[in-house]
Amino acid sequence: MLPLDHSAASNTVAVALAESDSGLVAVRKHLRQLDPRGERFARVLRDTIDQLLNGEVTGRYDWKTLSKTEKTHAGSIVEINLQREFDFDDGDATDYRIAGIQVDCKYSQQFGGWMIPPEAENHICLLVWADDEKSRWSAGLLRIRPELLNKGNNRDRKLTVKAEHRNKIYWLWRDAPLPENVLLHLDQTTRDKILGLPSGQARVIELFRRVQLRPIGRGVVRTVAQQSDYMARVREAKGRARTVLREEGILIPGHYSSHQAVARALGAPVPRVGELVSFRVAEAAAHHEGRLRVILDGRAWVLATPEDPPVTAPFLPKHTEKNRD
Repeated sequence: MLPLDHSAASNTVAVALAESDSGLVAVRKHLRQLDPRGERFARVLRDTIDQLLNGEVTGRYDWKTLSKTEKTHAGSIVEINLQREFDFDDGDATDYRIAGIQVDCKYSQQFGGWMIPPEAENHICLLVWADDEKSRWSAGLLRIRPELLNKGNNRDRKLTVKAEHRNKIYWLWRDAPLPENVLLHLDQTTRDKILGLPSGQARVIELFRRVQLRPIGRGVVRTVAQQSDYMARVREAKGRARTVLREEGILIPGHYSSHQAVARALGAPVPRVGELVSFRVAEAAAHHEGRLRVILDGRAWVLATPEDPPVTAPFLPKHTEKNRD
């Protein structure tokens, strides 16, 4: 069995139960091998929430603005997107077959709100929760038994897990960080200054100007731009964000390894797949002694301090990866 993460290890009831259930152990081992740090799971949940918000068309960035029907549909979208990401086989009585074992997938935006159908009895459920406001998510496994479920059926005869039995959930990841929905967490004044601009290009430039040293997902860029070619608003070209902001000393690395190396060398947040980050740089001088630095265009650069005057930043290194930012 794979070593347990600290959250699962502290859940002695769930661990004891799981050790006597070879199916639970096999499913957990397989999922942890596919995604040791939970990064793929987190990205699927981030992308699913962004898909539901559909910011490119609607301009929405807050889960609370979704309709009741859209929220209800979220579970099906999570189930489909996880299957696409991990290539799970179809189950017979359940959604998936993982490591040859029947597994049903249940998602809830409210922790503990998973709706368990009658056909899931005696099968393993993959219980998934994500909260965009808290920027946290969890996923765990539970073998469904009638005594674990609340009484009282809804019209679909689905039941919820009793609160006192949630300690039996065999956690894969518990309260893990969800990639941040930056627009949701900005203060109202900053958000208004970004979204209040008349064009998508101007809004994207203002986003990276005002929100620095903070990973920004593509879903946020899509919502701000409200254009199908939203990533073109970022690329190096006349009038685009990288070109305009480079004149102000601001760089916008993406997730390419050459870009990540620049962010890492400077001690800035390193963008992951689907993310960008902006920060202002200054050419290294005597008063920057001891600061982390990177060599670009043959000169040494550091993260700028408020005291450093704006200067034109260097170009980011060219990347060789197939996909473009």
